[in-house]
Amino acid sequence: MSELPLVAVVGRPNVGKSTLFNRLVGRREAIVHDEPGVTRDRRFQVVEWGGRNFRLVDTGGLDPVAKDSILVGIRKQAHRAIQDAVCVLFVLDALEGVTPLDSEVARDLRRLGKPVLVLANKVDSAKAEQHLGPIYELGYADVFPVSGAHGRGIGELLDAVVARLPPAPEEEVAPEPPEGIKLAFIGKPNAGKSSLVNRILGEERVLVHDVPGTTRDPIDTPLEWRGHHFVLIDTAGIRKKRTSYTMTERVAVEMAHRQVERADVVCLILDAKEGPSEQDSRIAGEAADAGRALVIVANKADLLSSSEENKLREKLREELGHVDWAPIVMTSALTGRQVEKILETANAVYGEYSRRVPTAELNRFFEAILEHHPPPHYKGKAVRLYYITQAETRPPTFVAQANFPEAVAFTYRRYLLNQLREQFGFRGTPIRLVTRRRTRGKKAG
Repeated sequence: MSELPLVAVVGRPNVGKSTLFNRLVGRREAIVHDEPGVTRDRRFQVVEWGGRNFRLVDTGGLDPVAKDSILVGIRKQAHRAIQDAVCVLFVLDALEGVTPLDSEVARDLRRLGKPVLVLANKVDSAKAEQHLGPIYELGYADVFPVSGAHGRGIGELLDAVVARLPPAPEEEVAPEPPEGIKLAFIGKPNAGKSSLVNRILGEERVLVHDVPGTTRDPIDTPLEWRGHHFVLIDTAGIRKKRTSYTMTERVAVEMAHRQVERADVVCLILDAKEGPSEQDSRIAGEAADAGRALVIVANKADLLSSSEENKLREKLREELGHVDWAPIVMTSALTGRQVEKILETANAVYGEYSRRVPTAELNRFFEAILEHHPPPHYKGKAVRLYYITQAETRPPTFVAQANFPEAVAFTYRRYLLNQLREQFGFRGTPIRLVTRRRTRGKKAG
């Protein structure tokens, strides 16, 4: 399928771009809050309207005169989106009218030379349209009074957008991208998550800055690597709970936690120079409890000597012992060292995460284990495990039939899980064991 045309949503901070983006996409994709500068990176989604499909990109607030380095980075991201777009949706706040910064953005857009549709946002009634005179004075012919919050005028706007798309190629069909391994980059602020995503992609797709908390929205980016499909998910840094958050940061962190649930494989990114922290241990435990495959990625490893790297591996195994099944990748976003190893390892652990062991092979192993080390007695009675099956994958989940399921001690369950790993691998994935009372008359098969 040919590349879908791109439409960019732009404007100064806090005019409701993300609300409009969510309305046009049809679901809550971007963080929406009344604090300026909430959106910092480009977010892409596909919109279908009137039999046509196009990509919509949400951008950070444009401030053409800003000198602050983060705001300059946001502006560069927005400019890149505008340059790639066939049409620009210039959003203004109709209640505030045209501010000096809006005028600067308008001049910036004229200089970039793209077709522009002006969106007078927050027009919730016909009466509110009476105050749009200053917006028309910007000199743009196409002004659309809309309400991102209430959906007013959205249909007319989409009609106008579709009318300005280039002719559809004959082979254009509704987008059905190949299903990819959802790979979430999770970790504390400033561990280098966005830098790693950019290095993997080979472009500055995600805003990178040395101020913690630069990323707020989770950013989904499709990637094909050596015939394997991924969706890279960059997230906000997760700080300790006792650290005070602004409302927007709290929402961003909640969304980052939600990405663990969405992910197939979680990449826990930590700073190799700082080593693992209590917070890293907590995040790793969260991924395991959610039943997600896990890769531990020590970024900034270029700052370590060989002996320091060996000590770090030992420390990781010691302090993250509850996920000792997770592989470790030493990498550097700055130099590119072993960055592709992240994808290679994620693909391998996803294979283990999705693996199913044949029942016959599983029970041959199980019988040998029970003969060598049967479960301890319970209240003077023998505890019997009859057979085992794999009920699920992602994560691999096993069910063992027993005469007294409640009597199978935690230590013996752990022993069985360790034996399953030793025999069948399952590197990088949690595995689960459930014991159930044997159904009367049922035999192993």
